[in-house]
Amino acid sequence: VQLQASGGGLVQTGESLRLSCAASGRTFSGYALGWFRQAPGKEREFVAAISRSGGRTNYADSVKGRFTISRDSAKNTVSLQMNSLKPEDTAVYYCAAAFVYYDTTVIPGNEYYYWGQGTLVTVSS
Repeated sequence: VQLQASGGGLVQTGESLRLSCAASGRTFSGYALGWFRQAPGKEREFVAAISRSGGRTNYADSVKGRFTISRDSAKNTVSLQMNSLKPEDTAVYYCAAAFVYYDTTVIPGNEYYYWGQGTLVTVSS
Protein backbone atom coordinates (compact mmCIF):
# COMPACT_ATOMS: atom_id res chain seq x y z
CA VAL A 1 0.00 0.00 0.00
CA GLN A 2 1.28 3.44 -0.94
CA LEU A 3 -0.26 6.39 0.85
CA GLN A 4 -0.36 9.94 -0.46
CA ALA A 5 -1.42 12.70 1.92
CA SER A 6 -2.56 16.10 0.73
CA GLY A 7 -4.47 19.17 1.83
CA GLY A 8 -2.02 20.87 4.11
CA GLY A 9 -1.38 24.58 4.01
CA LEU A 10 -1.16 27.84 5.89
CA VAL A 11 -4.26 29.03 7.75
CA GLN A 12 -5.08 31.42 10.53
CA THR A 13 -6.27 30.54 14.00
CA GLY A 14 -9.88 29.41 13.97
CA GLU A 15 -9.93 28.38 10.33
CA SER A 16 -10.41 24.91 8.90
CA LEU A 17 -8.52 22.49 6.70
CA ARG A 18 -9.35 19.09 5.31
CA LEU A 19 -6.56 16.58 4.85
CA SER A 20 -6.95 13.62 2.55
CA CYS A 21 -4.95 10.45 2.11
CA ALA A 22 -5.31 8.22 -0.91
CA ALA A 23 -4.11 4.65 -1.10
CA SER A 24 -2.77 2.90 -4.15
CA GLY A 25 -1.53 -0.59 -4.72
CA ARG A 26 -4.05 -2.25 -2.46
CA THR A 27 -7.47 -1.63 -1.07
CA PHE A 28 -7.86 -0.12 2.39
CA SER A 29 -10.62 -2.53 3.29
CA GLY A 30 -8.67 -4.73 5.69
CA TYR A 31 -6.90 -1.85 7.40
CA ALA A 32 -7.50 0.45 10.30
CA LEU A 33 -6.37 3.95 9.43
CA GLY A 34 -4.92 6.78 11.41
CA TRP A 35 -3.52 10.27 11.39
CA PHE A 36 -0.43 11.31 13.31
CA ARG A 37 1.47 14.56 13.50
CA GLN A 38 4.93 15.75 14.34
CA ALA A 39 5.66 19.32 15.33
CA PRO A 40 9.16 20.78 15.03
CA GLY A 41 11.37 19.49 17.80
CA LYS A 42 8.71 17.15 19.14
CA GLU A 43 7.97 13.47 18.86
CA ARG A 44 5.30 12.11 16.59
CA GLU A 45 1.92 11.93 18.27
CA PHE A 46 -1.37 10.23 17.64
CA VAL A 47 -4.19 12.40 16.32
CA ALA A 48 -7.09 10.20 15.22
CA ALA A 49 -7.91 6.65 14.20
CA ILE A 50 -10.75 4.90 12.43
CA SER A 51 -11.66 1.22 12.21
CA ARG A 52 -12.06 -0.88 9.08
CA SER A 53 -15.78 -0.25 8.85
CA GLY A 54 -15.54 3.38 9.86
CA GLY A 55 -17.86 2.67 12.74
CA ARG A 56 -15.26 3.21 15.45
CA THR A 57 -13.10 6.27 15.92
CA ASN A 58 -10.64 7.56 18.48
CA TYR A 59 -9.13 10.99 18.97
CA ALA A 60 -6.36 12.55 20.97
CA ASP A 61 -7.75 14.71 23.74
CA SER A 62 -6.12 17.77 22.19
CA VAL A 63 -8.23 17.50 19.03
CA LYS A 64 -11.43 15.94 20.33
CA GLY A 65 -14.44 17.98 19.27
CA ARG A 66 -12.47 19.86 16.60
CA PHE A 67 -11.20 17.14 14.28
CA THR A 68 -13.17 14.43 12.50
CA ILE A 69 -11.70 11.40 10.81
CA SER A 70 -13.63 9.61 8.08
CA ARG A 71 -13.00 7.07 5.36
CA ASP A 72 -14.45 6.36 1.96
CA SER A 73 -13.93 2.73 1.08
CA ALA A 74 -15.15 3.19 -2.47
CA LYS A 75 -12.54 5.86 -3.12
CA ASN A 76 -9.90 4.21 -0.94
CA THR A 77 -9.32 7.41 1.00
CA VAL A 78 -9.19 8.62 4.58
CA SER A 79 -9.78 12.23 5.53
CA LEU A 80 -9.22 14.46 8.52
CA GLN A 81 -11.49 17.47 8.84
CA MET A 82 -9.81 19.99 11.11
CA ASN A 83 -11.87 22.85 12.48
CA SER A 84 -11.08 25.64 14.92
CA LEU A 85 -7.39 25.26 14.24
CA LYS A 86 -4.89 26.53 16.79
CA PRO A 87 -1.21 27.43 16.47
CA GLU A 88 -0.35 24.32 18.48
CA ASP A 89 -1.85 22.22 15.68
CA THR A 90 1.06 23.25 13.47
CA ALA A 91 2.85 20.09 12.40
CA VAL A 92 3.52 17.68 9.59
CA TYR A 93 0.54 15.35 9.41
CA TYR A 94 0.93 11.73 8.39
CA CYS A 95 -1.66 9.16 7.43
CA ALA A 96 -1.02 5.52 8.21
CA ALA A 97 -2.55 2.09 7.73
CA ALA A 98 -2.51 -0.94 10.02
CA PHE A 99 -3.74 -4.36 9.01
CA VAL A 100 -6.28 -5.65 11.53
CA TYR A 101 -8.33 -8.79 11.86
CA TYR A 102 -11.16 -7.12 13.75
CA ASP A 103 -13.12 -3.91 13.42
CA THR A 104 -11.02 -1.95 15.86
CA THR A 105 -9.07 1.28 15.94
CA VAL A 106 -5.31 1.32 16.34
CA ILE A 107 -3.61 4.00 18.39
CA PRO A 108 0.08 3.08 18.87
CA GLY A 109 2.15 4.34 15.98
CA ASN A 110 4.37 1.27 16.01
CA GLU A 111 1.41 -0.89 15.05
CA TYR A 112 1.02 0.93 11.76
CA TYR A 113 2.89 -0.59 8.86
CA TYR A 114 2.22 1.81 5.97
CA TRP A 115 2.86 5.55 6.19
CA GLY A 116 2.26 8.47 3.88
CA GLN A 117 4.87 11.12 3.18
CA GLY A 118 3.28 13.82 5.33
CA THR A 119 1.63 17.14 4.61
CA LEU A 120 2.50 20.36 6.43
CA VAL A 121 -0.15 22.28 8.34
CA THR A 122 0.78 25.71 9.62
CA VAL A 123 -1.60 27.70 11.79
CA SER A 124 -0.70 31.33 12.33
CA SER A 125 -1.83 33.30 15.34
